[in-house]
Amino acid sequence: MAVPKRIQERAKKLREEVARLRDLYHQEDQSEISDEALDSLKRELAGIEEQYPSLRTSDSPTQTVAGGVRRGFTKVTHAVRQWSFNDIFSEEDLVAFNDRTKRFLGIDTQPAYFVEEKVDGVKVILTYQGGELVTAATRGNGVVGEDITENILTISSVPRTLKKSIDIIVEGEVYLSEKEFDRINRQQDRDGQEVYANPRNLVAGSLRQLDPSVTASRKLQVFIYDVAQSSEHPGTQEKEMRLLRSLGFPVSDHSVHCKTLDDVLSFWQDRERARKTLQYWIDGVVIKVDDRGQQDQLGYTGKAPRYAVALKFPAEQVTTVLESIDFQVGRTGVVTPVAHLRPVSIAGTTVSRATLHNEDQIQRLDVRIGDTVIIQKAGDIIPEIVSVVKNLRPKAAKKFVWPKKVAGCGGDGSIERVSGSAAWRCVDQDSFDLLVRRLSHFTSKGALDIEGLGGKTVSRFVTAGLVQEWADFFTLSADDVSGLEGFQDKSAQNLISAIADAQTVPLPRLLFGLSIDGVGEEVARSLAQHLVSAEALLTVKKEEMESLHGVGSALADSVVSWRDNARNRSMLRNVLKHLSVTVPEAVQTNHRLSGKRVVVTGKIGTFDRDEVKQILRSHGALISESVSKETDYVLAGDRAGSKLRKAEEIGVSILRGKEAEAMLA
Repeated sequence: MAVPKRIQERAKKLREEVARLRDLYHQEDQSEISDEALDSLKRELAGIEEQYPSLRTSDSPTQTVAGGVRRGFTKVTHAVRQWSFNDIFSEEDLVAFNDRTKRFLGIDTQPAYFVEEKVDGVKVILTYQGGELVTAATRGNGVVGEDITENILTISSVPRTLKKSIDIIVEGEVYLSEKEFDRINRQQDRDGQEVYANPRNLVAGSLRQLDPSVTASRKLQVFIYDVAQSSEHPGTQEKEMRLLRSLGFPVSDHSVHCKTLDDVLSFWQDRERARKTLQYWIDGVVIKVDDRGQQDQLGYTGKAPRYAVALKFPAEQVTTVLESIDFQVGRTGVVTPVAHLRPVSIAGTTVSRATLHNEDQIQRLDVRIGDTVIIQKAGDIIPEIVSVVKNLRPKAAKKFVWPKKVAGCGGDGSIERVSGSAAWRCVDQDSFDLLVRRLSHFTSKGALDIEGLGGKTVSRFVTAGLVQEWADFFTLSADDVSGLEGFQDKSAQNLISAIADAQTVPLPRLLFGLSIDGVGEEVARSLAQHLVSAEALLTVKKEEMESLHGVGSALADSVVSWRDNARNRSMLRNVLKHLSVTVPEAVQTNHRLSGKRVVVTGKIGTFDRDEVKQILRSHGALISESVSKETDYVLAGDRAGSKLRKAEEIGVSILRGKEAEAMLA
């Protein structure tokens, strides 16, 4: 198969960049990008090599074990070759691995698997003779590692003498507790030194200290998970773990024998839910064929065993290619650049678009069409680009030039920078396009929620001259609507009934529907809690609003600017003639969360996200979308993401599991 030149160039660049990043990671204990982003680059390279086998080279990162020996350490030639695991990332990948295993073994029956946590640390190989520890070594390149015996002896959980006189070589993972990692980083920060990106880098640096007393001060720990060679070798992986435990090795309690793939998936999902509560980092599970005879039959590829894989958790950061940038115009005329991406899976969903926020963000990132970018889900929901892998930039990529006009603004499309802000907006605030956006926002789900009044229908009404402001919706008759495209007598009457049903509206939803710049649903609720009526919006003082949760000076200015506009005041008065506006009930003041700033992340019990927020508001809690030092509590459920990590980093109080559910009672 002929290989397109662009694919050849991409594969070459990926090989070079992945090799460079792996060397930096394994040799210098440094991370330029997250482990998840590096996994994503490796996965792309493996996919290209699978599709075009002629591009697979013997020195490709997909074919070699990462690592080497650092200067200052004695080399150790391993008695048993050391391997790394191939990674898989989904249920489909697991099924494919299982099918390959069965084909290679020539069986139709389901092989049993032994599954355990994949601890994020540094591999160590311990050699015992007559039950006495003689050597501890790093994996290195799989053939030669580093002698780190003196440093390993500083780890209290590593047995010097086993409970039985036995010749054995075992493999394990040295790790650092979350608590100790935070303690060391706080000390690094106090000393004006660079903090570590993750526990794995800190562990690697600790094991490679030429002074063992430094290693001893780090309080490293270890799990032993495999017997590489032994004078007594059990017949299954499960029995190996029993042997290791009986000899006095520290063994993880989180492992399971699985007879079916459903059992494997169940354990994987369970460990993903539990990972935030563990005192150490895990990034997936390791799946091994349980029977040692079948393991021997399956053997190895150039870098990994065929009988085992690492099933990683869904990534919260991945890499992909930026294919184009276009512009989205909001209801207030603010222009937002949107990146169109090569589709990629992140945190369990497929993403093809990501926000670039504003012109300043594009310049800061220096992001260009064709760039390989790292994306993550901001606030666990909205995908955003966080950085560019510039070593993979195409030669022809040009610096992005901010436009002077955007078609979505209507009129001649001119845009202008908002004074004192990074935002741009449409110059013509009265264009047809913006009028339709504002009117359809007023009828949208978060506002008056009028069924049948979407953007296309609103556009037809504006074009027909039936609607120019909010109040006009409530003067429509079935005769006005019937005969327009998409409407007959019955559907016209249904729409008029839906409009009538929306005439009683809670004040927060009305405020949100007014398209005041910066006033989202949470700010609208804060304002509504303070105002005694909708009309009070026309007289409320800036100083009053500044003290409200989520408002502040800039947003207060925005509200004042909106209400001081004569047309806005007139339209509000007109629409209020048709509405019955209800004000929020007084919130609890004696609840634990009353007056507290709360962030919600993950799935809590059987509640959906809106239900959780509604209950919290009734308890008087102040809902925030991002974690900061001002946050009082984070309620963390299943699949909690970056918000939970941020809370842990800055020491915010976290309510998990049953404790989080109790707050909703």
